[in-house]
Amino acid sequence: MPQPDLSRRARKILQAVVSEYLHSGDAVGSRTVTRRHEIGLSPATVRNVMADLEELGLLEQRHTSAGRVPTEQGLRFFIQSLLKVRGLSPKEKDDIRARVAGPSPDDVVQNASRLLSELTQHAAIIIAPDQTVSRMSHIEFVPIRAGKLLAVLVGTDGRVENRVITTTDVVDLARLDRIHNYLSTLLAGLTLDEARARVERELGDEKHTYDGEVSAALRLGAQAFASEPPRPADVVVSGQANLFDPRSQEPGYLDRMRQLLRTLEDKEVLLQLLDRTRTADGIQVFLGAETSHAALSDSSVVAVSYGPEEHAVGAIAVIGPMRMNYGKVMSVVDFTADLLTRMLSEQE
Repeated sequence: MPQPDLSRRARKILQAVVSEYLHSGDAVGSRTVTRRHEIGLSPATVRNVMADLEELGLLEQRHTSAGRVPTEQGLRFFIQSLLKVRGLSPKEKDDIRARVAGPSPDDVVQNASRLLSELTQHAAIIIAPDQTVSRMSHIEFVPIRAGKLLAVLVGTDGRVENRVITTTDVVDLARLDRIHNYLSTLLAGLTLDEARARVERELGDEKHTYDGEVSAALRLGAQAFASEPPRPADVVVSGQANLFDPRSQEPGYLDRMRQLLRTLEDKEVLLQLLDRTRTADGIQVFLGAETSHAALSDSSVVAVSYGPEEHAVGAIAVIGPMRMNYGKVMSVVDFTADLLTRMLSEQE
């Protein structure tokens, strides 16, 4: 939706109203704007401008004689055109680095999720690195019993996946070492999907037909990649309790909260919610209906992908009420995404 063209005066008043509302949660009147913000206008003039902003759909007056609050469109204008995001201080960054660090990729993701929810006081979601884009480091086969091998797939990020395969080939340990070396050299640096396709291409190449050892290696590789489908991405959720406001007296609040908490337990819904983030540039903010999920109609989602520039491997998000401190949340989410990218790449 195109943003309205506002005068400098209207922009200052809209910024003042949204800032006050995000801080207090109360409807904002013209006297509050003139008293707390250097607008340089009378309350009457501010009221007239606020009425104009209401006609544009940026503010609304929920009760007669009450002040005004921003609409979703007003919040969108504020976030895109008026919000000044404060960067984190060096100390804040050092504290986050220390608390996110962990011995394994899973530990890093778990730590980051808990820290995000703690710092923002909202719910945090992290889509763990997608195994389908994880890069291969090497592959090994371990005999476990007659006709059975354990295929050990090791990623550059340190992740290990074990798959049991059946083989009619007779392979001794010396031959397995040569097979390991051949496949690891052939597949190093490829994603699981790319490695599967590479093995299938090599199997179809006539030049390997008369090389028994290469053919055996490729057959084992094909079984390892086809033995079971890759698992769906892991979703780590923290801080769901932060979403609950025990003081709320709004009609139907408890029913809406139950629906929201059930949504946060649905892995597929969360993956769909953040799917747009993984293919977009920069931080994404979804307000209410923009989330495309009824349970999130009163919520905001601040999300960003992480991973190397050429391909995102996951996404992180903070979910909270539409009345959140967007500047702080966006700063924390953005820095945490960069930190995850660096930490996970250093563990490769």
